[in-house]
Order: sequence, then C-alpha cells, then structure tokens
Amino acid sequence: MKYTIEKTEKYTLVQLHEEKLNSIISPDLKSELVKLNAEGTKNIILDLSDVKYVDSSGLSSILVGNRICETAEGLFAISNLNDHVMKLIKISQLDSILTILPTREEAIDAIFMYELEKSLRAEGAEE
Repeated sequence: MKYTIEKTEKYTLVQLHEEKLNSIISPDLKSELVKLNAEGTKNIILDLSDVKYVDSSGLSSILVGNRICETAEGLFAISNLNDHVMKLIKISQLDSILTILPTREEAIDAIFMYELEKSLRAEGAEE
C-alpha cells in the first residue's frame, strides 16, 4: 500500500496514494489505522484524493477507522472523495455515519472544532 502519514498534535493525516481501495489494499489500511490508534492517535483524517474506486472491503476499512476513533472519543474524517466513491457511500447509507468533507482543510477545521467542543463540554461538566 502506498500512502503518506502526517502527524500533528491534534490529528494524523493519512493520504492513500492508490487508485483502488479494494481487498488487496484494505487489510493494510485497517492495520495502519489500528496501529495509529494504539499509538494514541484519536483523530484521523483519511485523504482519498488519489482513490478512484472503493469496494466493500474498502468501505469496511473506512468503518474500522471510524469505529476506533469513536471508541477513543476522537473524530474520523474523510476528505477529497471523487463522485464514484461518494455515490457508493451514499448507496451504502454510510454518509449519515461518516464525517465526509470536501477538502483536507475542512477536515482539519472539523477536528479542531470537535476538540474545542469536547473541551468546552468537559469544562461545563466540572462546574
């Protein structure tokens, strides 16, 4: 699997450099997401700008990322989906579960907003 990882204090960005997220790539992506989570990453952005095709195992790996971030009280955001991939996600009715944003910058903003809201809720609970 060809990909790049960019770690920051608030999130980790994973950009796939593959045209297909299928049964060949999916297990590697799942492993990488689980490993990032085990290392303490709570917020993950998956940039799919190079991905042209996703199959059911690819969707499964995306759902794994979403679940591990939710379990860690973090946010899993997907950005830069092409029309074909977006259509598949809508047909699978996953668009109501996943955080899907048009650009990487909007995904980063969503992570910062999520973290801000979480800290404000925590402060409110202390009062």
